[in-house]
Amino acid sequence: MDLYASLQDLTQMKPVASNPKLTFEQLFDELASVDEDDQRELVRDQVLAKLHRKLRKLPSKVAEAIRELTGETAEELRDRLKNHTPEQAAAYAKRFAGLGKILDWDPDGSGPNLVPISHHEDRMEAVTTGYGEYEKPEDFLDTFTSFVKNNQNKIAALSVVVQRPRELTRTELRNLRLELDKMGFSETSLRRAWNDASNEDIAASIIGFVRQAALGDPLIPFETRVQSATKAILAKAKWTDPQKTWLRRIAEQITKEIVVDRDSIDQGTFAAQGGFNRLNRVFNGQLETILHDFNEELWKVSA
Repeated sequence: MDLYASLQDLTQMKPVASNPKLTFEQLFDELASVDEDDQRELVRDQVLAKLHRKLRKLPSKVAEAIRELTGETAEELRDRLKNHTPEQAAAYAKRFAGLGKILDWDPDGSGPNLVPISHHEDRMEAVTTGYGEYEKPEDFLDTFTSFVKNNQNKIAALSVVVQRPRELTRTELRNLRLELDKMGFSETSLRRAWNDASNEDIAASIIGFVRQAALGDPLIPFETRVQSATKAILAKAKWTDPQKTWLRRIAEQITKEIVVDRDSIDQGTFAAQGGFNRLNRVFNGQLETILHDFNEELWKVSA
């Protein structure tokens, strides 16, 4: 295998060093495809060497995308790969296809060593806020509303958010964000446009903006929604003290991630506590229903 052979040449008789010519995407694809543990270990070490350098100046948008995909921080990703066996590292690369592409992503979009130089004196002409093709925030929001209404039956994740939020998974949320980002409708852009159009700075989630556009749901800070949903869930049954503690921990994670599902419980924060199976026993086999109930309470339309 050419890539494996090149890695062997690079690492023979010297410490592993990241080859800048190899992208994260190439390395993760190779890690997911090789069969022998010595090959996997070699590629895994190359990933770690390159990742060590990347973490020194990791763009915040890349860090956010890693967390969206894996449920872990970039540092947790590094530690996981470091502590995994080669076989586990390969399985992880297969599970999170696309991770290499995220790590290669340059959110700024600027070319290497691009330093525009002018000998003219700096002068401020004006300060404006742009919204892609649209100068006015109202036009941007109207276009977003039209996009949501016209694509509910074409984009699966959009349909779930609008029609069946109880069933929403983290994967569907990630897919929705990717679709909206491609159209220029990021959560940051929507919040800024809403603020500029209404003079209201509301920390709503991307789901809140979608449901507001599709159904006219009130735009409410997501943290407020989580607090209300938690209160409703706690009032639904006579919970034990350990169950109450776990419900509040789940609520804290929802505040950070928007959606917590079975996969979320098996990763990151909850994995060290035994993952889904252990927590499911704490809730007498009803954990999945409880997670769905959280989603339902989050997106109930306020009276």
